[in-house]
Amino acid sequence: YTFAQVDTDRAVIGYEGNCGNISSAVAPFAIDEGLVATDGPEVTVRIWNANTDKILRSRVQVKGGRARVLGDCAIPGVPGTGAEIMMDYADTVGAATGRLFPSGAVAETITLSDGTGVRVTLCDVGNAGVFIRAEDLGMDGSELPDRIMADPVLTRRIAEVQARMGVACGYWTDWRSVDRPGLPQALLVMPPTGFRTSDGRNLTADETDVWGRMFFLGKCHDSMSGTGSMCFAAASAVPGTVVADAMRETRLTPGRVVIGHPLGAMSVEVEPITAGDPAETRYARLGFARTARRLMAGTLYIPRDDWPRPVTLAAD
Repeated sequence: YTFAQVDTDRAVIGYEGNCGNISSAVAPFAIDEGLVATDGPEVTVRIWNANTDKILRSRVQVKGGRARVLGDCAIPGVPGTGAEIMMDYADTVGAATGRLFPSGAVAETITLSDGTGVRVTLCDVGNAGVFIRAEDLGMDGSELPDRIMADPVLTRRIAEVQARMGVACGYWTDWRSVDRPGLPQALLVMPPTGFRTSDGRNLTADETDVWGRMFFLGKCHDSMSGTGSMCFAAASAVPGTVVADAMRETRLTPGRVVIGHPLGAMSVEVEPITAGDPAETRYARLGFARTARRLMAGTLYIPRDDWPRPVTLAAD
């Protein structure tokens, strides 16, 4: 499948990366459409993401030959519950650049145009993401999206980090020419920190392994992206990265990373295959849970003159 990222504010459609949330709906759709054979209560579907030329694996519960919808899997920030869909991104290392650490370093300090020194890790798993040590930007862990977006100095610094590290990814050659970049997504990091969530709950430091915020297309998001969580998991397993340095000393659950985000905590799976060179680290498993269900089905008719290329339509 091919993912198209539609900018909500500008006439821009991006095809550079993948989307963790959308990818979780691909296998259920394929099952319901009869594109994938099912035998038993569960099936694992191999998905080729055309954007990144990588294989994803999706484990889906099945009932009566169709993807199961009802279940008890709860995702912070998503209303209700549903049948769990387990995504595995273990084979997506180097999705954008061909390298786990595109800049060649597990961590580095960059100096912004205003003189601010920022410790960062550029990691490419699922999508390219740049981890930023939040303390270097003057953050204390209590910040939620509204407060972050209301601080023009902070948002400008985050965008500059993204733009600068996008050069290392090969997205562009001049960081100064970039406005509100999508990729690499910015992932702000600090050690486990308690805060009041966007929906008014108190999340304590004891409930998470690491604190995180996600910045994409000029906006701080209310939760954590699927691909961002995979970058978190991957980087947490490599000593010296900004994420590894921020992790609690003993994980809450072995083989998992619990990320505190504005709407709660997201638990993801990681099983590294270590190597002498950190840049050669690979993974037996990089997984996160999602839910998905079909909302509607229909047919869209587009006037022939409005279509950008020749196409056969059912009606004018």
